[in-house]
Amino acid sequence: MKTATLFLIPNLISDTEINSVIPIIIKDKVIDLKFFIVENIREARRYLKKLNNEIDINSITFFELNQHTKENEISDFLYEAEKGNNFGLISDAGLPCIADPGNVIVKLAHEKNIKVVPLVGPSSIFLALMASGLNGQNFAFNGYIPIEKNDRIKKIKLLEQKSVKEKQSQIFMDTPYRNNKLLADLINTLNFDTLLCIAFDISGENEFIVTRHIFEWKKNKPDLNKKPCIFIV
Repeated sequence: MKTATLFLIPNLISDTEINSVIPIIIKDKVIDLKFFIVENIREARRYLKKLNNEIDINSITFFELNQHTKENEISDFLYEAEKGNNFGLISDAGLPCIADPGNVIVKLAHEKNIKVVPLVGPSSIFLALMASGLNGQNFAFNGYIPIEKNDRIKKIKLLEQKSVKEKQSQIFMDTPYRNNKLLADLINTLNFDTLLCIAFDISGENEFIVTRHIFEWKKNKPDLNKKPCIFIV
């Protein structure tokens, strides 16, 4: 029996022309896949048709992996792969398994001796770091910042301390509708000469990637409401 492959398929990170950020080779990869693990089936179907309009969506079997997926369901997702059928794993945005729950599938694939192949595509985290001018040789992604005010302030102070002590760029994010509150907390908490990079709509028409000292951000705060952002201290 042939060995199956799990392809990690990148997605768009902004509303932009697909050919400008997704390599052509990925269009050829998806046309032959009949099994996909995705965060949202409806969005995945739309994305696949955008990737290659020749793909027969109705012939594809989708498995949904998100916050509603039960743990005991996940173990069955790769049953067809164990029979030799190739799979695709798609995140809602960017690269699978980077700030994304797909790693549980990849871990399972390794356990079942299924080959894992990552495909090249955009990542808001890495593109923001590249363009920030901050340390790209020593950095940490901290995921989502705490929601509760006191916990959030403590976390911001800790990230600033780590950035100084370890000379390490600290990358984090928040839910888009809380971004303006987060920016206010960052400005009021961080030292005036600390550098902060704010990045949103990366690869899109309104791409914004700017690094400034906190005292400079105080003079000119951008409106970040409902804009998926990456922050780097």
